[in-house]
Amino acid sequence: MITKDRSRVVLVKTDGSVIGDKEKLAAHQDGDLHLAFSVMLYRYRQGKRQYLLQQRAIEKYHCAELWANSCCSHPQYQESLQEAGVQRLFDELGIKKPLPLINIGHFIYRAKLDSGLIEHELDHILIADGDSVELQPNPHEVMNYCWWQVDELLATLKSEPHKFTPWLSQVVDLTERYLD
Repeated sequence: MITKDRSRVVLVKTDGSVIGDKEKLAAHQDGDLHLAFSVMLYRYRQGKRQYLLQQRAIEKYHCAELWANSCCSHPQYQESLQEAGVQRLFDELGIKKPLPLINIGHFIYRAKLDSGLIEHELDHILIADGDSVELQPNPHEVMNYCWWQVDELLATLKSEPHKFTPWLSQVVDLTERYLD
């Protein structure tokens, strides 16, 4: 697989209609609403659901060292969410087998980040059963990963929200509602 250049984001209105594009860092400095996706892989162990989370690498330009969903990014023009999600699973986690990602919905959020940047996204949630995936994380993207049991994750999101990216709780909430 060839890694795509993700230096630009697609700017959108709240209804998802495209209004242009912008350099990624500038969009995050200005807080422009842009298109994004968050992939959440899940599996079941002993009858309990688990989610694959990654701890973002220390060199990430925002939210470094925070726990996030399996992977996330921004689709490019004329790139489907499925194609973008499969590519980022490879880029970040080394997952070579294309997974059938299901788009379960989206939400809009706006968050001021640790680096002074503003994350303002229309974020589509893509999920897939990740039971049989083989992981080879890219150390420039991921410093750690873990399968979190749902109960433990929900409790830790509530008691220690500072350990997680600002979008993760909404990703988990939407995924939980879909899978229940």
